[in-house]
Amino acid sequence: MSSFKGPKGRLSRRDVLGTSLALGAGAAAGSMLPSMSASAAETDLTMWWWGEQELPGLQAFVDESVANYSAANVSTMLQDTSVVISQFQTASAAGEAPDLQYFWNGIYHMESVWFGYVAPVDGLVSEEVIKASNPTLLSNFGGHTYRVGWYPLPMVWYYNKDLFDRAGLDADTPPAIWDELLNACEALRAKDIEPLGGGIQDGYWGEWYLGHALPQNMDTTGEAVDLFIGDRDFREPKYHEHWVRLEELKKAGFLNKDMTSLELYPGIDLIVAGELGMGLSVGGRLPADSAATGGQIGCMVMPVYGKGKMAGKPILDVQGLGISSESANPEAAAAFLEYLHSPERLQAFWETTGWIPSDTNFDDSVIADEAVRSMWQNWGLGDNIPYVANLTPGQFYEQALIPAAQQIVQGDMTGEEAGDLAARVVAEWRDFNPDLVESYQEWAADLS
Repeated sequence: MSSFKGPKGRLSRRDVLGTSLALGAGAAAGSMLPSMSASAAETDLTMWWWGEQELPGLQAFVDESVANYSAANVSTMLQDTSVVISQFQTASAAGEAPDLQYFWNGIYHMESVWFGYVAPVDGLVSEEVIKASNPTLLSNFGGHTYRVGWYPLPMVWYYNKDLFDRAGLDADTPPAIWDELLNACEALRAKDIEPLGGGIQDGYWGEWYLGHALPQNMDTTGEAVDLFIGDRDFREPKYHEHWVRLEELKKAGFLNKDMTSLELYPGIDLIVAGELGMGLSVGGRLPADSAATGGQIGCMVMPVYGKGKMAGKPILDVQGLGISSESANPEAAAAFLEYLHSPERLQAFWETTGWIPSDTNFDDSVIADEAVRSMWQNWGLGDNIPYVANLTPGQFYEQALIPAAQQIVQGDMTGEEAGDLAARVVAEWRDFNPDLVESYQEWAADLS
């Protein structure tokens, strides 16, 4: 779950994954009103999408886009969060899928790929558009790509520059390695500033933490899949060191005291309010948070402790769009996706949403806030890695990932014990899901 909703809200995709795992659960439409372009074109396309819930203004962009598109009549339907996955899968099973579908990243769309519901976009959409849109490595399977990127979600660490100044720290050079992080925490605490943390009551902070920390001891994204399919073991020290490091922060007293009583986004608000030095966030919040603080919010990569090739690299998640394997007009659907990545549409995306489209051809000179432009250049255009939490099986997520982080923050579990818990849960998942394990095994090759 890497989504955001404006400066304060939160939406969880993992909550809806449970319904999709049943593969056939009934779909509720939930306040979804169709809109259609006035074009006289003979080709008709349907597009089911999501995103207004986390990116206000996206509805206006979609409506304007279809109204101005003359190559096809495109009818659109905004989906309720709870049915984005299950509704598409149910419709696909019934032969009633839309031509174009919104897809979250990783396992959230890959299950539909494995069931044959999604067509590869390579061979339909131009390679230039696919590459520029950066659907991320997690959209690849069997040598094909199954999504076109739509808008990015950089996964970042926030820090409050004003609090850094008060603690005598260099706000222009945030901690880059673990010892520097510990030193910064000591300096902040010496000025009666709570150093680090957020809110973990709802559990999602633990997901974000794993997404930042687990890759530090990995050379490839495929190593994460190896942990789930049994080729690697969470009991090996380097694969639970991220939880050991969290335990270290807890024992040192560096985590905010109310962390267990706050949810994810209220915890981030503490950094913006100048009540917490550092914590996890998502880049989509930065335009509003930077404006609210007069530019006092900085973004940094998680300080490095691990020895893997992925350590120290920015993390980028991307929301995307794909084409149904049942589409009667896949070429027309592909043409519409290419239209959404035209220079005029990229500019319109920025103007209607105030956020950045996922396209390396976007003219970022229009971004007035230097902090936002710098983040996009470092996370969106630089050498980044995927968000590995999007790979986790549902059972592991619910029974290991979330409770492990919560119990460590509560002081009720060690990092080593968290590794033992993770190993037990993935072993049980493998025993009960041999078909999924086989698909994950094939996926690992693409991710490595």
